[in-house]
Amino acid sequence: MEKTLIFGHKNPDTDTICSAIAYAALKKELGWDVEAVRLGEVGAETKFALDYFGVEAPRLVEQVAGEAKQVILVDHNERQQSASDIDQVRVVEVIDHHRIANFETAHPLYYRAEPVGCTATILKKLYKENGVEISKPVAGLMLSAIVSDSLLFKSPTCTEEDVAAAKELAEIAGVNTDVYGLDMLKAGASLLDKSIDTLLNLDAKEFSMGGKKVVIAQVNAVDTNDVLSRQAEVEAALQSIIDEKGLDLFLFVITDILNSDSVGIALGSAAGAVEQAYNVKLDGNKALLKGVVSRKSQIVPVLTETLSK
Repeated sequence: MEKTLIFGHKNPDTDTICSAIAYAALKKELGWDVEAVRLGEVGAETKFALDYFGVEAPRLVEQVAGEAKQVILVDHNERQQSASDIDQVRVVEVIDHHRIANFETAHPLYYRAEPVGCTATILKKLYKENGVEISKPVAGLMLSAIVSDSLLFKSPTCTEEDVAAAKELAEIAGVNTDVYGLDMLKAGASLLDKSIDTLLNLDAKEFSMGGKKVVIAQVNAVDTNDVLSRQAEVEAALQSIIDEKGLDLFLFVITDILNSDSVGIALGSAAGAVEQAYNVKLDGNKALLKGVVSRKSQIVPVLTETLSK
């Protein structure tokens, strides 16, 4: 059997990295020749999880076609979020919890998509369905993914399945979810020492919405002023990216992990869609988005509907 690469989206977050590792571990137990890889740098939150459970980060790859003929996608399906040469390899599986868009294949494949808060929650089921035990380090990483995507179960995307999976995984990993989870989130929310370029690329995803080209980037913060105090620099960088990529909208979301609100900075010709979508007024290109913490369920669907009118 030829080697298969397993990876998540560009600008990988904790779910992307940890799910790639966890699924690779499962596939190896099932006799597959696989390798988990990544398409971008590892963030501070993810590094905290990897270090805590003593697991090395997957190898960084720029392109995949030169290394494998077939791949498995986790935590994404949209082509613009994947490897730049994804069209040159065969996608044999997708394990995801996002919307399906801009995705088609020439061959049949195994596609597992469920409306849960995290890819790792689906992987927990796959381990059980295949009768494979989850090791302590892998359980810890899967728990980390769920905590990250659910903001310690505060996100509206979090389901009872996510909570139940996290409870079981915490027992295997031997950690207190509340204590470990908050420490991990705080590790990723320290933003003062990060460059503007780093902030905008930590977790940025590109979308097609009603014919508009949109990028939504999101960072978690304990204090949103850590970013807002540098708003002029942020806006200059946003405009540069808009010009370079020909974007209609770049929405930069700073999420307060303690109060479960966000501040959005919106630039581009379609920035008015943010005002329409959330019934807010952009003041100095920014607005408070009360109760908004989830890009997947509270931002992407609402903006897509607004821009499609």
